[in-house]
Amino acid sequence: MPVEFLSDEQAARYGRYTGDPSPEQLDRYFHLSDSDHALILPRRRDHNKLGFALQLCTLRFLGGFLTDPLDVPESVVRILATQLGVTTATLPAYLSREPTRHEHQRLIRQALGYRDFEGLEVFSLIRWLYAQLELGDPRPSLLFDLATARLVRRKVVLPGASTLARLITRVRERTSTALWRTLSKRLSQDQTLALEALLVRPEDDPLTPLERLRATPTRTTAAGLVVALERLQTIRALGVGGLDLSHVPRARLEATNRYVQNAWAQTIARLSPERRLASLLSFVQYLERRATDDALDILDLLLTELALQGEKTRREQRLRTLRDLDQAALKLREVTLVLLNREVSDDQVRRVAFDLVDEAALRAAATTVGEVASEDDTPEPEAWLSRYHTVRRFLPTLLRVLSFEATPAGRPVLEGLRFLASLEGKRQPSLKGAPQAVIPKAWRGRVFPGRGAVDRPAYTLCVLHGLQQALKRREVFVSRSERYGDPRAQLLQGDEWQAVKDDVCRGLGRSHDPEVELTLLGTELDLTYRQVAERLPGNTFVRLERVGDHDRLSLSPLEAQPDSPSLIHLRSLVTAPLPNIDLPELLLEEHARTGFLDAFTHASEGSTRMGGLAISLCAVLVAQACNIGLKAVAQPHVPALTLSRLSWVQQNYLRNETIVAANARLVEAQSRIPLVEAWGGGEVASADGLRFVVPVKTINARPNSKYFGAERGITYYNFTSDQFTSFHGITVPGTLRDSLLILAGLLEQQTHLDPHEIMSDTAGSSDVVFGLFYLLGYRFSPRLADLADLRYWRLDREAEYGVLQDLSRHKIDARLIARNWDDLLRLAGSLKLGKVGALDVMRTLGRSASLGRALAELGRIEKTLYLLHYVDDEAYRRRILVQLNRGEGRHNVARWVFHRRRGEVRQKYREGQEDQLGALGLVVNAIVLWNTRYLDAILNRLRDSETTVLAEDVARLSPLLFEHVNVLGRYHFELSPSLAQGALRPFSEPDRPGEGLLLEA
Repeated sequence: MPVEFLSDEQAARYGRYTGDPSPEQLDRYFHLSDSDHALILPRRRDHNKLGFALQLCTLRFLGGFLTDPLDVPESVVRILATQLGVTTATLPAYLSREPTRHEHQRLIRQALGYRDFEGLEVFSLIRWLYAQLELGDPRPSLLFDLATARLVRRKVVLPGASTLARLITRVRERTSTALWRTLSKRLSQDQTLALEALLVRPEDDPLTPLERLRATPTRTTAAGLVVALERLQTIRALGVGGLDLSHVPRARLEATNRYVQNAWAQTIARLSPERRLASLLSFVQYLERRATDDALDILDLLLTELALQGEKTRREQRLRTLRDLDQAALKLREVTLVLLNREVSDDQVRRVAFDLVDEAALRAAATTVGEVASEDDTPEPEAWLSRYHTVRRFLPTLLRVLSFEATPAGRPVLEGLRFLASLEGKRQPSLKGAPQAVIPKAWRGRVFPGRGAVDRPAYTLCVLHGLQQALKRREVFVSRSERYGDPRAQLLQGDEWQAVKDDVCRGLGRSHDPEVELTLLGTELDLTYRQVAERLPGNTFVRLERVGDHDRLSLSPLEAQPDSPSLIHLRSLVTAPLPNIDLPELLLEEHARTGFLDAFTHASEGSTRMGGLAISLCAVLVAQACNIGLKAVAQPHVPALTLSRLSWVQQNYLRNETIVAANARLVEAQSRIPLVEAWGGGEVASADGLRFVVPVKTINARPNSKYFGAERGITYYNFTSDQFTSFHGITVPGTLRDSLLILAGLLEQQTHLDPHEIMSDTAGSSDVVFGLFYLLGYRFSPRLADLADLRYWRLDREAEYGVLQDLSRHKIDARLIARNWDDLLRLAGSLKLGKVGALDVMRTLGRSASLGRALAELGRIEKTLYLLHYVDDEAYRRRILVQLNRGEGRHNVARWVFHRRRGEVRQKYREGQEDQLGALGLVVNAIVLWNTRYLDAILNRLRDSETTVLAEDVARLSPLLFEHVNVLGRYHFELSPSLAQGALRPFSEPDRPGEGLLLEA
């Protein structure tokens, strides 16, 4: 039976054997030493000796005694009986004397130094629990496991599961109560009244102020931006944004914010006063950061849209004037030809010219060309200038509400913004003294039309254009913001960095001394150049061509690897028996084996388990993954499938952290299947994006005509291991450059897999990415399409590399790397320890910064090593291609599942998009796991029937099969008792079963 927050599985394994111990565990815990024999020897009867030994080893292994001493695996009984020279048949007699068993337990505790769970041990555990809760907010179930491990380490006999669970619950409640009391007391009377008013519904409004403020804006217009900024101003007016909550564990704040975000206002109002105020305080601070992000997202979208509209208007105007321009140009051409005709004397030129084109027409043609033709090298300023009237609708509010800060590189933009703010409210403002550093060369002619003159519309639009670019590079930032803050402030600094520097360097395998690292890299680079140059004449795939003054490498594409007859035959043998199955049953079947749905916990983390919850969760996952909505899976006559029940489950259980936890269980279960060893060990992965059109109004989508046509869309950036499972996914607006996401996926993933090499397409490659990969101990292996245009770098300026001498002409600035080495290590340590997000850091590493340039220089060394291996090794290139194809295969499965509503995501909000695509990734992983399990069983059946199965053919099988999985029609959520207990379905019988043995290749 589960105890409070414990799952059935967790309660069942507490203090009990969950199966046969491994050989290593048998050697460590069940091998009787000489001292053990001396302790057992005084027992006169065989059953007492064996029973005593069982209790002795059980205490060592489990940390406690069993209620039934005989509830142990047979393998344990046999190994102990063998060591004692007795038979296992004598053991039942040990149960007849209960006082004897208790006396043995006392002697064993005394001999092994174990203590009962009482007195000081209880006090010590309570203090430890308080310390854990001060550092973070671990889930109760995780805290239960950690406490169990601690008691075992300290040789404390485990108490009952209910005793430990109640203790943890009591300590958590006391910690929470103390925290709520502390936070609520920090509020002034005005702040308290302001927060309480959020839950009071006005008479003429169906929603409370809290519910209105929680709603994310969706309009990307000037009016929509003003509304978003006013929403931010309303949140700030509550006056609690400046209270310091840094002492509260981040995980606890996130859990509180998640609860307030999803709960009804009436539910929050029923909380105790201290908890209610503390929760609202935390949430309002989170809401301020989120509202700031929303406003800046709308600003970015709006400015992008204005630029596109301006460019469209500019082109239309150019097209309308093109006829006049052509006519004027033709007249000027006639006159120009007269000027160029040497047969016309100088004194006759004007007369001949005016005979062809009269003077008035010539002057009109020159005027037309002057008005229509543009001298600008770039049309960007002209496109922006037609949008000034739209900008004026939101600019005063923007400058009043948002306070920007800047790095040294962003100070010109900040000065321009402050100057614009100083002009607001003045009838005839003077633009004298306008900061000019923010004005790039392409804009100067428009901004400064004459000496001392400043065009206000042009100046304003130029500053806003600079602001948009600086925000993307994080050269300009906003302090209270999640995504637009200053990531430098989160890096390890000062004493904090010095305290962990040695551990970071040891963990990353990097030296404190840059010369040591540069020497190792230089030696490896020099040796690789020489080896590749030596083998280049015999490499039929690579050609060294002379283009202009320099050499270039040209690489022939790989030919498709043919399928052998044995592989084709094996595929037919293993796919034909796969049973046809409905998607809901597949999910329930895998839950019966893995319990992955148990990872979905209530947003409040309370004990809210109910009958049929797994069925409800399964239905919600199907609705999300298939893009069909809850109504398609709801069944009014089934309590677990009513529409209200499904809506409640989706709101309270389906969120990013629960999807991640459930996904980790599926990935681990799949990796334990023997067949997976033939595909890989999980050390290699690939990254690629799956694009989705978002046809609804939202601020979390971006335009890209290549992928989304005239619509906007999002990208689900997916990370696929060499075992075909996805270990992480990131949802991004539009088509953000892939290289910004790769490290984020590796560092933030939470499965047991530990990939050290990742493949991507060309779009994912950059010098900075190569540098960060090297520092963090990863290997970056992108598939390159523009190999001939890439540069090859060297460290040794005097080295001779034969045929590659000219190709390697570019020199690495080793001194720049050495000067910034400590900062490079600090950056890598901050990323590794999770102090800062990879996506935020990489946006700040432009080449304008010294650290960014040093990282790019370091990356060029690693990138050159990669390029040399790439052109030199055909097997390496093919391995990259195979792994990328696995990612593409997962996308095919995902498209099959995500079939309704034209495969479009229609969630308005970022969280909804992340939850839906996270559910899609989870369901695809469940399909991969189910296919792997059945393919493994079919292969075992083939081997049992003495069918020849070649290892190289098994390695090329794939679990990315989907046509036997029904995602259409009616949805049933039932399993037969045998399947619920883990049995496999009957295999399908193919119409034409394979005959004979597979041929040897």
